[in-house]
Amino acid sequence: MKAFLVASIFSLVGSCATTKYSTKIETLNNNIKISDSTTIIKYASTITVPELSKHLYKYASDEFQGRGTGEIGQKKAAEFLKDYYLSQNISSPINDSIYFQVIPKSYFTDDTKASENVLAYIKGNEKPEEVVIISAHYDHLGIENSQIYYGADDDGSGTVALMEIAQAFKLAKDNGYGPKRSILFLHLTAEEIGLEGSKFYTENPIFPLSETMANLNIDMIGRIDENHEELGQEKYIYLIGADRLSKELHLLSEKVNKAFFNLELDYKYNAENDTNHYYERSDHYNFAQHNIPVIFYFNGEHEDYHKPTDTPDKINYNILELRTRLIFATAWQLANRENRLILNESL
Repeated sequence: MKAFLVASIFSLVGSCATTKYSTKIETLNNNIKISDSTTIIKYASTITVPELSKHLYKYASDEFQGRGTGEIGQKKAAEFLKDYYLSQNISSPINDSIYFQVIPKSYFTDDTKASENVLAYIKGNEKPEEVVIISAHYDHLGIENSQIYYGADDDGSGTVALMEIAQAFKLAKDNGYGPKRSILFLHLTAEEIGLEGSKFYTENPIFPLSETMANLNIDMIGRIDENHEELGQEKYIYLIGADRLSKELHLLSEKVNKAFFNLELDYKYNAENDTNHYYERSDHYNFAQHNIPVIFYFNGEHEDYHKPTDTPDKINYNILELRTRLIFATAWQLANRENRLILNESL
């Protein structure tokens, strides 16, 4: 009887604790309100197939020679991005005009040459010291055995998505709808050799990490993987990491998608026991290591992954457009919400 009584007490305590936690999650969810719907739709619609395609056919071309870290093709890609932001009148956070965060050769442990992250930003109107970072790596594998590895999906798709997102935010700001928080458009180098560009940024941040609200990281969003091809399901995106540090970020992401796009948000690779370890394999991971909430947007691997055949003609531009618009709308909500995200450790 005594054992039964003790077990009952522990059962009751556990039940109360669970109820208390679930109530907090429910309250979090109920408190998330999607704002600026008409404005979001207006500026999301400026992200278009023709512009994404134009940028990507240029970016994943012979000219940039596969964008190997520290090599001439990557340098040309960096200049291409800088010129784009100058043409859009989007400034740099470094003295308004220095778009490169140089990573010296000495930082790398092998014979990789000096490289650079490319940064542009839009200053927040109300809380400029706080920042939302949207990132994509712009390097790839370069030239191997005289073959160019074009990296159209990996990560040309994320690169051109980031360019279009930046343009949409700039158009909104020019029309009087600037974000409350600053937004950093961060093109990272050296991802393919071990996430070195994002590691360098988090060790030498332009904005204090304590003021960095979230990182939305885009790495391969232009293709359909085999799993979804077999199902005939194109309108999907894998989300990884959204709930790891902030359940509120996950809930906000879900609400944005439901309000505007209704993609299938696939969490298959978000499982902590995922044998692919995707959570640890792109640049968001270095931000997560600093307790910054992250979302990794990913279409899954495909037959051209890390092959010279990853070319721009194989991109599904309609899906790339839709996924890019989703990321833009999510970033909009983060940049314009009243409060910072609640971390899981505070629940």
